Amino acid sequence: MQFGICPLSIVPVRLNPDDTAEMVSQVLYGEYFKVLECRKSWSKIRITYDNCEGWVSNTQIEFLHHDVFDRLEKSKNHKCNSELISFVETSTSVLLPITIGSSPQNAALLSHVYEDNRDSSKSDKGDLVQTALLFLNAPYLWGGKTPFGIDAPGLTQMVYKINGYALLRSVSEQAAQGNPLSFIEESEPGDLAFFDDKNGEIYHVGIIMAHNYIIHVDGKVRIDRLDHTGIFNADEGTYSYQLRVIKKIV
Repeated sequence: MQFGICPLSIVPVRLNPDDTAEMVSQVLYGEYFKVLECRKSWSKIRITYDNCEGWVSNTQIEFLHHDVFDRLEKSKNHKCNSELISFVETSTSVLLPITIGSSPQNAALLSHVYEDNRDSSKSDKGDLVQTALLFLNAPYLWGGKTPFGIDAPGLTQMVYKINGYALLRSVSEQAAQGNPLSFIEESEPGDLAFFDDKNGEIYHVGIIMAHNYIIHVDGKVRIDRLDHTGIFNADEGTYSYQLRVIKKIV
């Protein structure tokens, strides 16, 4: 089996090995992965952090020796960039911008330089909402994970990741994590609210805030009211999502 790492700011992960195929997720700078299948121009990967699978262009990744990958796995160092935009310096002294949620602690593997002395311990649960606010007004992008474009489970996953907590990639996977709460009144800022469609399938998620508000992705990252029925969109004067379950992850 082969292994790899992302040497660029943001690389699309696609459903099929084609530049026009659906983007199912993104791999950010410093994130590493297993290569499940390698072709001339494309590789099918499984991102180690969340087991998300898809295809990436071979021109946008760098392969790793299995010994290096093993060291990364054993270290379990998921410290990531908490600034909206930071920079690493390449071996040719070029500054490469990286986004919030990237993994610059792995810069040395790419012969890059990154200076940061931030504590890598888990943050308080109260920091989750403050981190989510950094993404406010980010446009909706299916498969996106950054302030330049993000989807609903991408927002929750990245907010939790930045604060040292692991969430899986899809809404359905996240809905299977944590412990359910019976009432909104039992929830705390930072808990997750999940919403289902007319067929009863969970397809949306957001982060609960104080005073019955929620931050989520609907066209953009926005703040709306939340009650026992669901999310009330004041701009449209109607409920946009029907509440299914509240989960306490932390």
